Amino acid sequence: MNIFKNLEEQETIFKTKKYLDHRFIPETLPHRNEKITSIAKYWVEVLNKITPPDITIFGKTGTGKTAVTSYAKKQLEEIAKEKNINVKIEYIRCTDYNTEYQILARLCQQLGKPVPYRGWTKAEVVNAFRNLFEKNAFGDDLILIVILDEIDVILKNDGDNILYTLTRTDNVAITSISNLVDFKQFIKPKVKSSLRDREILFPPYNAEQLIDILKERSELSFKENTVSDGVLALCSALAAKEEGDARYALDLLKTSGEIADEEKSNKIEEDYVKMAKERIEHNKIIDVVMTLPIQQQKVLEAITYLSKKKEEITSGRLYEVYKQVAKNDTVSYRRIFDFINELEMLGLISTTTVSRGRGRGRTNIITLQCNDELIDNSLVYKT
Repeated sequence: MNIFKNLEEQETIFKTKKYLDHRFIPETLPHRNEKITSIAKYWVEVLNKITPPDITIFGKTGTGKTAVTSYAKKQLEEIAKEKNINVKIEYIRCTDYNTEYQILARLCQQLGKPVPYRGWTKAEVVNAFRNLFEKNAFGDDLILIVILDEIDVILKNDGDNILYTLTRTDNVAITSISNLVDFKQFIKPKVKSSLRDREILFPPYNAEQLIDILKERSELSFKENTVSDGVLALCSALAAKEEGDARYALDLLKTSGEIADEEKSNKIEEDYVKMAKERIEHNKIIDVVMTLPIQQQKVLEAITYLSKKKEEITSGRLYEVYKQVAKNDTVSYRRIFDFINELEMLGLISTTTVSRGRGRGRTNIITLQCNDELIDNSLVYKT
């Protein structure tokens, strides 16, 4: 028998898993009507054939930024079609297109102009993009709204050139989405002054709001009498501790259901939620470590080595071991401090400042926050 047919026929408590995917946009977005309206009140200018203002949307991961923007996008596209308004709304994820050239080439392709992703000069791509906004045969001006999701990625990788080009192109409005409240530190003053954006902050969901979201999704996703209120409350409480992350709550519920299937249970037990939490956190660490730049992985390996030996990890001692790990491919001692800060932001390590007493100054002590075997097995450059 075909292995997929065998798996397909196994008993499951799921009706479907698609509604538990954070990329699914439901017909209603609980507790986000105010934010939908906030976007709409700026974008409504399009219906009068006026280019809307730029918008900046920021908030923690899992607070509904992308879902709300996508919802508003669909609504505007529907009414613009009814009114025969020449508007295009293009969504760009900056982790997929992370240079100005790539984004402009993508926009040209989406708008019907075949521009290659490499081979042209920057000036050629910019001109091809701007030529799209000349009056068409019917004399109607094209209005373009560009949604740049995870904009901080391109700002770190390629600078603010894309914002400079877009803000200086007629009939183009930018909607930026970021998880970082302070991402504008990467934008130069002259570009920031051209942006003149309206800011919309998305607060984290609280536990009660997360319960509403999970209840709605669970009714679509699971068979009857398989998910209790206690399970929904536990998933919501755990996600509320993770800064109100709805994605995490959905992932917890889905993974709990998968564990129930593995255990051949006809309902989700609260213990399965706790098991799901451990599994998700385990996988998250692996994903984070595997995607670190090679030099950061080497620093992390040195920290793991010292942690296993139960040594006190100071930056000086870390650099000594790092040089042994990296051999002839090392970075400066000063650069190590940047790596330490980045690894701490990711939650892989923590640092504590301790005083050595009068005349001896203060020292940062580094502590590994993850299982050392898990770190070792996740280091890509060693495989």
